[in-house]
Amino acid sequence: MSRRASGILLPVTSLPSRYGIGDLGPWAYRFVEFLARAGQRYWQVLPLHPPAQDRGTFCPYDAGSAFAGNPLLISPEWLVREGLVRRAELADVPAVPSGKVQYRLAQRIKSRMLRAAYERFKGTRPPESYRQFCAENRYWLEDFAAFVALGRHLRTRLWCSWPAGLRDRQPGALAEARRSLAGTMGQVTFEQYVFFRQAAGLRGWCLDHGVGLIGDVPIYMAYQSADVWAHARLFDLTRARLPRMVSGVPPDAFSRTGQLWGNPVYNWTTCSRDGFDWWVQRIRHSLALFDVVRLDHFRGFVGFWAVPAGHRTAARGRWCKGPGQKLIERLLRQAPARRFIAEDLGHITDDVRDLIRDKGLMSTRVLQFAFDGRPAANPHYPHNHDSCCVVYPGTHDNDTAVGWFTTEADARRKKELSGYAGHPVTARTVHEDLIRLALGSPAQLAIIAMQDLLGLGPEARMNRPATTRGNWLWQLRPDQMTAPMAQRLASWTSLYGRG
Repeated sequence: MSRRASGILLPVTSLPSRYGIGDLGPWAYRFVEFLARAGQRYWQVLPLHPPAQDRGTFCPYDAGSAFAGNPLLISPEWLVREGLVRRAELADVPAVPSGKVQYRLAQRIKSRMLRAAYERFKGTRPPESYRQFCAENRYWLEDFAAFVALGRHLRTRLWCSWPAGLRDRQPGALAEARRSLAGTMGQVTFEQYVFFRQAAGLRGWCLDHGVGLIGDVPIYMAYQSADVWAHARLFDLTRARLPRMVSGVPPDAFSRTGQLWGNPVYNWTTCSRDGFDWWVQRIRHSLALFDVVRLDHFRGFVGFWAVPAGHRTAARGRWCKGPGQKLIERLLRQAPARRFIAEDLGHITDDVRDLIRDKGLMSTRVLQFAFDGRPAANPHYPHNHDSCCVVYPGTHDNDTAVGWFTTEADARRKKELSGYAGHPVTARTVHEDLIRLALGSPAQLAIIAMQDLLGLGPEARMNRPATTRGNWLWQLRPDQMTAPMAQRLASWTSLYGRG
């Protein structure tokens, strides 16, 4: 990333689809074409990992694996193209309402389809690409396939309740499980092979159209994840393999009692002794998928909020020291700093700012956090941005621009924003006003949420931090991705020098 550019934030799950959830298929390719016509050079997505479901949510930041892809994102159309699903089988899929992701329905549709695809795949000689995929990804793939297969076989909610030999990964117990569950493990391995083939195809399409992909690395893993089971020593767990301390953030603008995420925190001492090898593998894996990687909750690498397991809120947690520079320097040996975005929102201290600046990482600015009457001190005002940052009108954790203006911004903020824009800002114009301010910012990269480009209200909000219901559901309709919108965005992009 060496020149001013802009892009769109849209989760893959939010693409149009007749199967209940967006995927890596035709509509992803059409969206890339839309970005190219609109003069956009980046597409930012949310994490593509399979979300853990022990808490009944489909949160992409509650990752069930640091490496695996979400099978729900596999395209049925591309399975037909490869001869693994018959076209008539797609015609049998019932109509799914658009405008809202239907996770459970998508699970039923795609699980049945992928089982049929695997049965056909088993009846053929595996291609060399399959054998190569299994060999190159053995370092995580075998553990993930075993973890998923054991979960389905034992039908228990948490891996800590598995028989001790499997819970503690005793070699004999694991070997027997792999023998008895070879069929299920083969299904899981096949799904991962298909996912990463489709992901590679989409990235190639992006490169052909001059569009880079920005991925997202959640800082924490779900407790019910293959990685916590397979690498328990890297996490702060008790002898019974239960979390001792869990993740969150202290009380903030989103919640008076803080945000209790509940993921196990890391045993950074052990991670450091291992040379941060698991983290290095994770970043290498992400850099193979994406052109730029967003490091979620970057301040947690310097100091993290840890809450005793069992607490109902995050209010009584405490700050603990993270690995900081030692880890970041190790990760920067894998790729130059320009390929990383540090998500430095929340309670940011000088040591966090110093680390980002000293290592040349891009920081994060959000226009909804500006206009608070502190134009000389608040880093989110456009005039305080520098070139080494990425600016958003709002992120996936914020309300839409229209929602923020109508339900959150007080009279003083509205007045100051109008003064900054040079004309009265209203609920009808606020999304375009914030987009223009973002595009005109000194920031090297401006990212616009698709909902803001469309001028949608709070009904299109993606996530409400500190809540678990009603999130990650918004879905783009096919008729919302229009040629006039692409032309308008292209003209703004050219005007503000972000070609």
